[in-house]
Amino acid sequence: MKILKGIILVVILSCVITPAAWAKRDVKNAVVKIYTVSNEYNYYEPWQRRGNSGGNGSGCIISGKRILTNAHVVANQTFIQVRRAGEAKKYTAKVEVVAHECDLAILKVNDDSFFSGAKPIDIGSLAEIQDKVAVYGFPEGGDKLSITEGVVSRVEHQKYTHSRAKLLTSQIDAAINPGNSGGPVIKADKLVGVAFQGMSGEDTENIGYMVPTPIVKHFLTDIKDGQYDGIPGLGISWQDMENPHIRRKYHMTAKQTGVLINNIYHDSPAEGVLETEDIILSVDGKTVETDGTIEFRQRERTLFDYLIQNKYINETIEIVVLRKSKLITSNIKLSKPMSHIRLVQYEQYDVAPTYFILGGLVFQPLTVNYLKIWGGEWYDDAAKDLLNYYYHGKPTEDKKEIVILAKVLADDINVGYHDVNDIIISRVNGKRISNMQDLVEAFESNKGKYHIISDELNYRLVLDRQRVNENNKSILQKYGINSDRSRDLEHM
Repeated sequence: MKILKGIILVVILSCVITPAAWAKRDVKNAVVKIYTVSNEYNYYEPWQRRGNSGGNGSGCIISGKRILTNAHVVANQTFIQVRRAGEAKKYTAKVEVVAHECDLAILKVNDDSFFSGAKPIDIGSLAEIQDKVAVYGFPEGGDKLSITEGVVSRVEHQKYTHSRAKLLTSQIDAAINPGNSGGPVIKADKLVGVAFQGMSGEDTENIGYMVPTPIVKHFLTDIKDGQYDGIPGLGISWQDMENPHIRRKYHMTAKQTGVLINNIYHDSPAEGVLETEDIILSVDGKTVETDGTIEFRQRERTLFDYLIQNKYINETIEIVVLRKSKLITSNIKLSKPMSHIRLVQYEQYDVAPTYFILGGLVFQPLTVNYLKIWGGEWYDDAAKDLLNYYYHGKPTEDKKEIVILAKVLADDINVGYHDVNDIIISRVNGKRISNMQDLVEAFESNKGKYHIISDELNYRLVLDRQRVNENNKSILQKYGINSDRSRDLEHM
């Protein structure tokens, strides 16, 4: 019995005197609290903003006197201050580079005294499963630095809430709450991730996610020239081939695995190189399994997109496909970012909405920002024909975006159309509309007596062109609108 007690005591003492894997040195001096004042654009009335609101986040000092944080911490910002952990003074900061796609941003502080005594945190390697890590940040519930421990439980592709992009993530069992966002996740003195989102619900507890170091390093390498080019995409959609019948139908051998291409998007890197019904067998020498995964570490798998997303814009990647029973190898130049293939763009930040007003009719492109005017459950509650394009639409040569008549500003010249809203514009004055530039040109080049606007079901709105010209300015004044168009359309 005495021997057993001695063994237990030794184990406990060893746990106490052995430093945690994440705490070989004190990194608190490099952790930063971020205070953001933001002013979102109002997509229901796209000529104005919603008004200022405040928020907090976290970040850390890295090499080059830079602060690394999440893009969503500083999205739509108008003013930023930062304060180091354990200090009282706040310093004004500005966004140097932001990458909403991967939810990362770099802030700069012009006053060098902010960095005095702070040792930058180095970027480590991709964390292993069961690695112990610590999350540093300033979550709600207090104003002082919080440090929580956790274990890495998964490394795989997940959807980033901020951008909707599906990228590599690391899941940890440390809770990530509002205010934690942007804070460093530390192992052995080094940053192994940036805390950025958590999962909540009745059946979940303490599930958090961090942007892992491959994504962080990709971002930091990308911005060395001072701008963010983006994460490349191939520009296809595909389906798995786990069913044995579909593999036999496409004459795959027993040893061949891969995924079936079912769409090649217009103006994508894959267009003209790959074909629908090609079977992707390997990417850069890595075998693609029937579920679309590749082995990126021993006995760890994630989507084959990982290999494409590790590349930089304008780099090439080798794709081997099975096409009509023949093996074809292609080197594809990854010239476009992954967001390029969207017909309806995911949520936009730091960019003013595009709009055009004629005769009180307010036109704008369909975006997630617009869909969100339906509220928190917009993905169910928004107009179904608009949602159909969001979920299933793909760009083509003659449809680069969805242009909608969002609302009508009531006036004598548009009587009868006051309740018309959220219709998809197909033609204006006989010209097919593929984007907002087409719409403006179709109106401004018209010399006829009437403006004729048609939706997809050929419902028509007709306005007298001369009366529109006479009343357009007074309509704008009546509704307190300074310009009939957004700045990006002013050159037209």
